[in-house]
Amino acid sequence: MKGVVLAGGLGTRLLPLTKVTNKHLLPIYNKPMIYYPIGTLVTAGIREILIVTGGNNAGEFLRLLGNGRDFGLKDLHYTYQEGEGGIAEALNLAEAFSDGEPIAVILGDNIIEADISGAVRRFAEQKTGARILLKEVEDPERFGVAEIRGDLIAGIEEKPKSPKSRFAVTGIYMYDETVFDVIKTLQPSNRGELEITDVNNHYIRKGRMTFEILDGWWTDAGTFESLFRANCLIAEKENGKRTEVR
Repeated sequence: MKGVVLAGGLGTRLLPLTKVTNKHLLPIYNKPMIYYPIGTLVTAGIREILIVTGGNNAGEFLRLLGNGRDFGLKDLHYTYQEGEGGIAEALNLAEAFSDGEPIAVILGDNIIEADISGAVRRFAEQKTGARILLKEVEDPERFGVAEIRGDLIAGIEEKPKSPKSRFAVTGIYMYDETVFDVIKTLQPSNRGELEITDVNNHYIRKGRMTFEILDGWWTDAGTFESLFRANCLIAEKENGKRTEVR
């Protein structure tokens, strides 16, 4: 299985911090943000990884990460997303890289505590379709929210005003090779973007989506509040001391 880290976008919610750098190069405690999603994939046993970046500072990723030797990799691959066309558009840039293999995708601002090796293994055993990781949160209206019926997901609603559950779709997705055919059928949303929620709902409608609940804590780092939270959680993990997080 190959891995894809989506680290494009302009990070406008973190201005003025992102006026001079890409959001995913900002520090989370003692490492750049991008180190954490790459580390998540490497720990899961994935050794071929593509970084999808964008914006005016894309070259800084190459300067920082090089060929991936700091992560024990032989090579890192890079591609560039022009503008802000959405997560699904960014993922579509990985088609040639995937070369017909299944992929594990992680958003570049997702910071997690747990090892996802088990989820990756279970998806490999699944062989086809898609698998997503969910997490119960206090503010589901900020995320894509899964409606769960028994062992199945009935649907995903993006940033709902009245969430049907408290289970947010984390930015960790696993897809078979047909995901790129699905993306090609999408129409831009009201935001003018190709939405990953539409990709996931396609798999749900076809009965080809599975899920599991992510262990440990999870946060994005796309707002000032969640960036602060991510720093506190990593500091606590590194030092073994509790940091007050609001």
